[in-house]
Amino acid sequence: MTDSPGSGSQPLAHAAVVKDGAAAGVLLKQLFPALFSSAIKPLKLRIQADIALRAPGRFTRSALTTFLRRYTATTAYLAAMTRATHRFDLDGQPVAELSIEHKTAAREALAERKARLRARDAEVEAARRWRAEFLRDWSSTNLSRANFCALKGIAEEALEPILEQAKTEASALQKTNTQLARPVREREREKRPAAPHSKPR
Repeated sequence: MTDSPGSGSQPLAHAAVVKDGAAAGVLLKQLFPALFSSAIKPLKLRIQADIALRAPGRFTRSALTTFLRRYTATTAYLAAMTRATHRFDLDGQPVAELSIEHKTAAREALAERKARLRARDAEVEAARRWRAEFLRDWSSTNLSRANFCALKGIAEEALEPILEQAKTEASALQKTNTQLARPVREREREKRPAAPHSKPR
């Protein structure tokens, strides 16, 4: 009987070689579930060499490199790096302490990523507010279409797409506000004292 690759022996001879990064991730979860199918853990340094020894011929080098690069760049992995104290091997066992330098690098990468997300969100919100103001101005203007577009500094053909997007966003915002307000109204109704029952005559 042939042992499984996860136990450290040779894989089945007929097993197909994985050449794609995404497919490599799927197979790694099957072969080494203690490391790749449970909660995300910091990987042992040079884990790619360990995979090649435990599952020889199952992955191309490029497939493993692609998967591991993406895996270790995820926000979840970086967060795990900041919380953990050790790195883990293919069996999910701690093998080495995480260095202060690597934990610091993970924290800095997370902070930079969050800053980029905040900046992007701010840009998106600023653009939405501009379109909302644009819609209000269009709704109340007495200017001709051409003059209004000239005032706003846009081409006439851009007017309708901007208005349509602004209307869609306004409708979505109104729906969200209504959904948020509903629980408040329900709580207020619950706080109101019940009307006294009239006594039978």
